[in-house]
Amino acid sequence: MSELAKRSVLGVLMIAAALIAAVLGGYVFASLVALAAVAMLFEWRRMVARWGIGWQVAGFVYALVPALSLLWIRDRYAIDGAPMGLELLVWVFVVTWSTDIGAYFAGRTIGGPKLAPSVSPNKTWAGLVGGVVIATLLAAVWARTVMLPANAYWLAAPFAVAAQLGDLFESGLKRRAGVKDSGNLLPGHGGALDRLDGLVVVASLTAAATLAGLL
Repeated sequence: MSELAKRSVLGVLMIAAALIAAVLGGYVFASLVALAAVAMLFEWRRMVARWGIGWQVAGFVYALVPALSLLWIRDRYAIDGAPMGLELLVWVFVVTWSTDIGAYFAGRTIGGPKLAPSVSPNKTWAGLVGGVVIATLLAAVWARTVMLPANAYWLAAPFAVAAQLGDLFESGLKRRAGVKDSGNLLPGHGGALDRLDGLVVVASLTAAATLAGLL
């Protein structure tokens, strides 16, 4: 089996696990979120071990805020009193995953100028645009299907951009630490930070948008 095939199979399994946990909700979803947050914090602290206490605290915040955001979205979000947490949570997943997948395939297919070669040599402007376009389209389809607020249509695009900025931030963190991956927890995908860097941003922004009345 090729490396891409292995990566794809594990990716599908991770997506399935996340969706099943999201549907079940309650302690199942909370446990998965907690495990992900602990894995992220462990990898962060290992990378920044010699960078000072400020970086240690930042890692705690980096893992905690999206974890609380995901739990808030799943359990507390409602429209006119009707629970819509699962629907919005899937929207978060769609934006994050389609951004990653769209950017990966657009970047490999089209190539072209590099987005930030000093931070992440493989990322291209074509990947950025491709990821944003795919995320916007798929998120809009989902939002319309489940009747999320109209703002969910246009927020997908800036959130997709933010997800890729989150990816670049994590890449910069690894470059400073002198490592290729944040860990080896997920064969072919690296560590938890490598897979969740976009979700960190999208989940946090989505929770903030709900609290601000935008969603």
